[in-house]
Amino acid sequence: MDSIFRELTRGKALMFILILGIGGSFQTGFHNTGMSSPSPYIKNFINSSWYERYDEYPPSATVNLIFGVIISTYAVGGLFGAASVKFVTGKFGRKKILIGTCLFSVVGGVIMLTSKKANSFEMIVAARLMNGFGAGLGGSVQQIYLMESSPKQLRSTLMLSNVFFLSLGKLSGQVLGLSVLLGREHLWNILLFAPACLVVVQLLALPFFPEAPRYLLMDGGDIVACRKALQRLWGPGEYQVEIDEMLAERAASKGVQVKSLLEFLQDSGIRSQIIAIAIISACIQLSGMSAISIFSFDILNKAAVPVDQIRYITLGFGVSEVLATITSTLIVERSGRKPLLLGGFSIMFTMLLLITIMLNLKNPAPWVAYCTAALFMIFIMCVSGGPSGVNMALINDSFEQSHHPAAMTLNGLQRWGQFAVLGLVFPFINEGLGSYCFLLFACFCLLGALYSFFLVPETKGKSPKEVSQQFKRLAVGGKFFGRNQFMETRL
Repeated sequence: MDSIFRELTRGKALMFILILGIGGSFQTGFHNTGMSSPSPYIKNFINSSWYERYDEYPPSATVNLIFGVIISTYAVGGLFGAASVKFVTGKFGRKKILIGTCLFSVVGGVIMLTSKKANSFEMIVAARLMNGFGAGLGGSVQQIYLMESSPKQLRSTLMLSNVFFLSLGKLSGQVLGLSVLLGREHLWNILLFAPACLVVVQLLALPFFPEAPRYLLMDGGDIVACRKALQRLWGPGEYQVEIDEMLAERAASKGVQVKSLLEFLQDSGIRSQIIAIAIISACIQLSGMSAISIFSFDILNKAAVPVDQIRYITLGFGVSEVLATITSTLIVERSGRKPLLLGGFSIMFTMLLLITIMLNLKNPAPWVAYCTAALFMIFIMCVSGGPSGVNMALINDSFEQSHHPAAMTLNGLQRWGQFAVLGLVFPFINEGLGSYCFLLFACFCLLGALYSFFLVPETKGKSPKEVSQQFKRLAVGGKFFGRNQFMETRL
């Protein structure tokens, strides 16, 4: 840990990671949980806005539908943003794209701030769409930018900073959503505008950082600019070893074009990796974590938690998520990927079963509500410290450089698409199934655990070619999950 900190503080790397994080995944985390605390106030705003226009209050189903659209529109914007990554990264570089996404997010924040004065819930939808587009494009480019600016030995660890800032954003949304701060009915628009202030900080700071060193050399062939960028980020030095590795990779990949999404999907040599990443990502997204983050107020209210304590319990959720993310960052290179995937999904499955039982007890004692909240907290820690923390490292391990933009695009499309659908339909699922909706999420956790056990190899410390061979062995023999594999994982 000390050696990593020394590496980060020799140059501007630590500040660089911070600036990327607060304008990237932090925004997604904040907008996930930031909608939970003011959700009853926004529904009241929809009611009052509708009444002023039509002289009657809308049916509750209409309010739920509009609120679901507000939630899912953020993900729709993210979906379009993620889809555009491949088309813009090669033309404009990494830094210019992030500056452009900052402008989207700032404009979206201003629209959100003025929506209450304009008495328009449609402006909330427009603001969420713009913020989502900025997060979808900026979040993906943030990961590429960081990956192409990091030394090889630190790359997997630093890529997990994306998950850390996502958790920190969620925690910040929960803190500011407390009733003693901005979680009051007349301040909900200011609460949802707040993350745009950090985007302004990123917008002002980015011009003082270099373009990604790897992009400068691999795409531009500029060795001098690449060396200067490395020195600015990581401190004095010639960095000849890193430059030689990039030159060798550039020579080996000469004539090899960066894969488009269609070419990526059609490549039979990596089909097993694509399927594995898609299934693991789907199981994470459909495990219920997003629904719990966004609709935590409604969920805990139905669990009979006192209303005045709900926001403090969701704050505990955020703290536990940040701590789990930090732990995952520290141990992922020691424990490997597979144990965190398997253990995380297994405990998540167990917690959701226990939560369903607790929520269906007849005449429960007052302590049951707090016990249920504790189970939710354990579930959140397992998601963040397990599958969610490992997912990006697994993508980085499984694909060559020419596949990374397409892999990130596919992962972004899948993540944002599922988020959009879940945000739109969960209020109706929750109303129709009640507490039994968690059994549906538990099925995806069980699928993730079984798939990780039987069909996902350990990728730690292996090249994409070695990982591909392991996937092929699993597909053919199905015996790679035996004792030798777990012995290797512990090394």
